[in-house]
Amino acid sequence: MQNNPAAITTPEAKTLTTQDAWDLTELFTDASDPKIQETIRSANRMAEEFEKKYRGKIGILSADGLLGCLREVEAFEAKFGDVTLYSGLAFSADMTQPPTQALHDKVEKLNAKISQQLAFYSLELGKLLKVKPELIEEPALANYRHMLQRVYRRVEHQLSEVEEQLIIEKDQFGVNAWEELQCKWLNTRLFEVTVLGEKKTLSYCEANGLLPHPDRATRESANRSIYGGLGKDSEIFASALRNICNDWVTVSQRRKYRSPMESSLISNDAQQNIIERLLGTVEEGSASYRRYLKMKAKLMGLAVLGNHDIIAPLPDAPEFKFTLSEAEKLVTEAYSRFDPAYASAVKEMFQKRHIDATPRFGKRNGAFCASHYNGKSAYILQSFNGTLTDVFTLVHELGHATHDWYMARNQTLLNTHVPSIVAETSSIFGELLLTDLMLEDAKSDAERKALLCLVLDEAGMTAFQVTARVWFEQALYRSVEDCEFLDYKTICSHWTKARDRIYGDAVTWFPEMEAEWSMKPHYYMANYRFYNYPYVYAQMFVYSLYERYLEEGRVFVPKLVALLSAGSSKSPLELGGLVGLEVAEADFWRGGIKVFERFISDLEKTV
Repeated sequence: MQNNPAAITTPEAKTLTTQDAWDLTELFTDASDPKIQETIRSANRMAEEFEKKYRGKIGILSADGLLGCLREVEAFEAKFGDVTLYSGLAFSADMTQPPTQALHDKVEKLNAKISQQLAFYSLELGKLLKVKPELIEEPALANYRHMLQRVYRRVEHQLSEVEEQLIIEKDQFGVNAWEELQCKWLNTRLFEVTVLGEKKTLSYCEANGLLPHPDRATRESANRSIYGGLGKDSEIFASALRNICNDWVTVSQRRKYRSPMESSLISNDAQQNIIERLLGTVEEGSASYRRYLKMKAKLMGLAVLGNHDIIAPLPDAPEFKFTLSEAEKLVTEAYSRFDPAYASAVKEMFQKRHIDATPRFGKRNGAFCASHYNGKSAYILQSFNGTLTDVFTLVHELGHATHDWYMARNQTLLNTHVPSIVAETSSIFGELLLTDLMLEDAKSDAERKALLCLVLDEAGMTAFQVTARVWFEQALYRSVEDCEFLDYKTICSHWTKARDRIYGDAVTWFPEMEAEWSMKPHYYMANYRFYNYPYVYAQMFVYSLYERYLEEGRVFVPKLVALLSAGSSKSPLELGGLVGLEVAEADFWRGGIKVFERFISDLEKTV
């Protein structure tokens, strides 16, 4: 294997330019593109025609009739999806521009209107399957079998059409507005951070990018500034989260869910007992995580890690600095080593400029990959600051794009609604491909230590810290059900208790870190509760998946491609079976912990 010339460069690597923003012209030229209005009019016509044709009639459809109905639903979603995708992407890229703000608002209202108009579809489909469950097994509907099974699972929680419409209506200026407020408030704050002794005023994206900075004082300043600043806005964040949680408990009770978590289990095509075993295994394995954190403290010359050291590079670590073009070469090589064809989506994303990497004021924080079914492609947003962590974020999001690439080419649109526990498969697999490449190319033990620490840091956050987030969210809903008022301090208390179940005495925390929950958009996502445990599921699943790849070598490639190509046409348990993994086995999750422990052992060998 040749050494990778892009692995480490000098700190003087070129900075990003506005050319590193994405090109959305495949969708529309800009917010004033007349094609947007044409597409909206067309989608409205399709919705009206669909309603006229099927309202009150889905319950009497034959298998062939239902097949035609589902295909029309897919055609509508494909048409309207281009508008909703563009408005969301343009708004995420810059929330400060009046044209994109106006378009986003218009499309959100239109989406709510059409959702109300077509609410009858899912209700009547559910009633049809409740009366005639045998339709699910009809040969004519074979392509949609698992989709219909998922619909059937939700039937008992459906409300009347009027009630469903009222929920959509109240959400538009209710929980949806609280979600938007948190997002806009966070991403339009400015933070005073001392960077290498120099005071700077930074956007949230820029300040957040300093959290893994090599200089400990800079990390401390960034942490204290961000979370101290968010703590000063405590009433904003507490009010938003309190109202979203209270709303969800009310909705859950009305829908007769057995718990506020049940809806997410249905959405994720998951089973409660499997998730409980997962979380229990991770809690048992947290002792290994604390063992690593204490080892890292010694490597950093500290008695104990501060919270600003958890994801920090080692003091003697070589400085990894990347340009976006260097990251592109590195990631492409990692995917190509697995299989040349497997890198097709990665290459296409760069060739089409479907990646927005530039940090800037008004840009949404975090990173995401949004699929574009009509384009058989995707779009990625992140704030790339040239760090090794940024490269791993990029390889992760390109994993999502790869999943979309295979899925869109092998499935109809209704079979691309992949549950979150499956959606992370290719992204985490990509991280491991990059890890192996960089470990092989490492030129010294110092580089290997730095890379292994990054892997353990990321896995620790994904598997262990995210498990604390699940407990935190469970505690929020218990409080609401027990009629406890969720003011800022109560929310903070729930967070710190959950956090400390994982970290114990391995980390000390700044007082400002009680506000850490306030910046996580996942808690605020309207009608999408328990966003977090799917990441834990995926991390542990993919660790076992990668072990199978290392055992089987090239013969494993078509198995992974088959898993990704299946989209949501199969259940997560069936997808596991495609690659020889039995997720329902009682001790399955222990395999993921063993992989994490193996990385710790590899690190110990370099010390």
